Amino acid sequence: MNRESSGKRRGIRIALHWQILIGIALGAVFGIFLPHWTGYIEWIGDLFLNALNMIVIPLIASSIFIGVAGMAGGNLGRVLGKTLGYYLCTTVTAIVIGLVLVSTIKPGVGKDVVLQGDAGGIATQEINMVDQLTGIVPSNVFAAMADGNILPIIFFMIVLGIFSTKLEKRHYTILLDFFTAVYELIMKVTMFIIRLTPIGIFSVMACMIGAQAGHPESLVDIVKGLGLFVLTVWAGCLIHGGLVLPATVWGLARVNPYRHMRKVSTPLLTAFTTCSSSATLPLSIRYTQEQCGVSERLAGLTLSLGSTVNMNGTALFECVSAIFIAQLYGIHLTVGQEITIVLTSLLAAVGSAGIPMAGIVMMAIVFNAVGLPLEGVGIILAVQQICEMPRTCLNVYGDLCGAVIVARSEGEKLTI
Repeated sequence: MNRESSGKRRGIRIALHWQILIGIALGAVFGIFLPHWTGYIEWIGDLFLNALNMIVIPLIASSIFIGVAGMAGGNLGRVLGKTLGYYLCTTVTAIVIGLVLVSTIKPGVGKDVVLQGDAGGIATQEINMVDQLTGIVPSNVFAAMADGNILPIIFFMIVLGIFSTKLEKRHYTILLDFFTAVYELIMKVTMFIIRLTPIGIFSVMACMIGAQAGHPESLVDIVKGLGLFVLTVWAGCLIHGGLVLPATVWGLARVNPYRHMRKVSTPLLTAFTTCSSSATLPLSIRYTQEQCGVSERLAGLTLSLGSTVNMNGTALFECVSAIFIAQLYGIHLTVGQEITIVLTSLLAAVGSAGIPMAGIVMMAIVFNAVGLPLEGVGIILAVQQICEMPRTCLNVYGDLCGAVIVARSEGEKLTI
């Protein structure tokens, strides 16, 4: 009898997503009531994020290679076409949702917001969209890896994967086996890091909340001057992530979208709290394979591409921010200028890889495109962290939906 009760006790395990939610709640409580103590636990969150980022480059390199090289039968172009087509359509839809909401709610009309944050360093940066696009082809791939510039690495590994199929069979097999072994090794490391997620999330959330709790006046200013803007961004993310993307998954993949959402809740919660699509990528690939039944090659290829070029939340945020600043300054935008904002937000979201504070920096491109004052970026800085959580979560969810849709279109049997 004692042995039986002991076995029952050992069988009680808390699911990882519940552990993460507990970590988020405890971190928020710690940040609110002990903000001056967050400095003592900040290193835990830093270690956790560093560990996730540590494996991103080898994970992307190996997964892209085996995904491309494994499609020696000639279906690579079809898969890439489906993936990029899906990403383009959903990103444009997210931008349009943001445009409609900000034009309807008008969060900047009649508001008196004091400029906060230092936008000087951002406004003086010269960012050329042509340079961003030509930078996809790396002059030094090892420098791109050292800088964490993902898009050139993806391009380089796609080229390697394509031409590996032209090699002699024995050389091709050696290369494919090598990158497969690297991928499996990285995933073993990933599983170890996953076990530490609740602790890391606790530290990240505590420090994030503690930074604001220590300055209550900034919270008051945000609520008074920018609250409606924040609500507009959150509403756009919720509509796109809670209605549009689930409807797309149901319509194209014929699976229950909310069951899919539950199965990938761990990467979604990680994205929400870390505000990093790249750091969430290892979890996204793992859960898409294990929980959803997507094959290794498709999960690695679609999600690695998506973490760089599919930024639904970021694109929505860029569009809402531009219209909001125009309203705030009393600048009337023509239909042509609004179309320009839509197109520029799309390009800025895709071209933001490898740039520090990517979303904020690329906002300068959108503002310049329609002649908005660059000092408006400083206003957005006041609430950029609050808006970054839902938009990063939406970025990752868009990728996860894309992987399932492409897998279903390729005839794979899903386990959702």
